[in-house]
Amino acid sequence: MIIIALVMAGGTLFKYCANSTQNEVTGERQHISMTPEQEIAMGLQSAPQMAAEFGGLSRSAQGTALVEKVGNAVVNGSSAVKTPYQYRFHLLADQRTVNAFALPGGQIFITEALLGRLKSEDQLAGVLGHEVGHVVARHSAEKLAQMELAQGLTGAVTMATYNPGSVNSGAYIANAVSNMLQLSYGREQELQSDDLGVRFMLESGYDPEALIDVMAILAEASGPNHTPEFQSTHPSPENRAEQIRKSIAKYRQ
Repeated sequence: MIIIALVMAGGTLFKYCANSTQNEVTGERQHISMTPEQEIAMGLQSAPQMAAEFGGLSRSAQGTALVEKVGNAVVNGSSAVKTPYQYRFHLLADQRTVNAFALPGGQIFITEALLGRLKSEDQLAGVLGHEVGHVVARHSAEKLAQMELAQGLTGAVTMATYNPGSVNSGAYIANAVSNMLQLSYGREQELQSDDLGVRFMLESGYDPEALIDVMAILAEASGPNHTPEFQSTHPSPENRAEQIRKSIAKYRQ
């Protein structure tokens, strides 16, 4: 069983490491098997369903125009414009859920609930710049590759820890390994998107200090009983604000 598990784990790791590409904006080497064209297609296919889950697209022509204006300014004025993605910015009708998110390939969404809490175009640029950061850093494709790795290693751990007298023990350990991998990746990607958001804001002429204000808005929206950071896939708004300050100092040097 141990030998089979080692072969399974080795094959999974080899496949993961073999799929390597360099990100032209971040300069990082990433383990990704998808092409940008596949990311764009995935995002376009998923966009209608995701919009429907948040009440569909907003009927506010003014709000929609503002989101498109600021989003396009962030992309066209920054290094994000060098990427092959098809950036489209959408305002969602949901007035209760404070949220913004990006799909692979450039489909970016923000809810009316979050837009209504923002006080300036700079804050909106911070939110949208962060989401553009997810696209540019290819986080969705990276996440899919990491999930494939986690699933392969989970199978290997299950095989290695299999006990005929206690079937659940192996499954428990395997699930724990998978969950730990996914948790750490989520936090790193969020912080990198904040960093890229700061960079894109500065490049496109927006005030990156506004992104710190957005963190205060998110903290207020989550309320006093929000999930502790160590139980979440995202860093706390307070810790994100501290990292944003470091990014501002770095890019302003």
